[in-house]
Amino acid sequence: MELQGRTYVVTGGTGALGTAVVGACLAAGARCKVPYRNDAEADAFAFKDRVTLVPRCDLTSEADVARLYDGISDLWASIHIAGSFAMGGVADTDKAALMRMFDSNVVSCYLCCRAAVLTFGAGGGRIVNVTSRPALEPRLGAGMSAYTAAKAAVAALTQTLAAELVGRNVLVNAVAPSVIDTPANRAALPKADHDAWVKPEEIAVTIGFLASPANTVTNGAVVPVYGRA
Repeated sequence: MELQGRTYVVTGGTGALGTAVVGACLAAGARCKVPYRNDAEADAFAFKDRVTLVPRCDLTSEADVARLYDGISDLWASIHIAGSFAMGGVADTDKAALMRMFDSNVVSCYLCCRAAVLTFGAGGGRIVNVTSRPALEPRLGAGMSAYTAAKAAVAALTQTLAAELVGRNVLVNAVAPSVIDTPANRAALPKADHDAWVKPEEIAVTIGFLASPANTVTNGAVVPVYGRA
């Protein structure tokens, strides 16, 4: 990728996948703006001295999202990794838990998509969302119904927005990972075949292309990034 002089917003940029994406963007010459929720995650962030960090940013708040995008005159790409996961079937998931899944995954994505669309200049830009494998294969979401429904909504939003922005040179796509090989997932599933899981750096390559000027024709795609899982 050649991203010299281009500005990227990366939500969830301080997490495992986000760190890989931010690192790839920086290596290609991009400037990155990264929101965070608490000081500890910012202090541990590997690229904290090379990006613009936006503190205590609640992505379900219109005011905070506006603050995140404020002052960007040359936005090229907005990458939305922020979200959350929770196990729980329907019988175990009340309305409050359902709303938490939709707030963290759908509302945050929607508000950032909207802010990006309002911020892009005449040259257009790129949006990349992150959904999940159960969004494409819902039967795999048994036992995590609220999460699956929320991520399916992210996939639908991606395709809808791609069609809505045809003609504006704003291409909107998503990636759908299976289980990502992170320390937290290894701790949660210690007996799984970790070698089969997709690596953050591998997903970052796909996200990087979709968010780059090299992508001139892919729009409205939800790309499976499953590794060997």
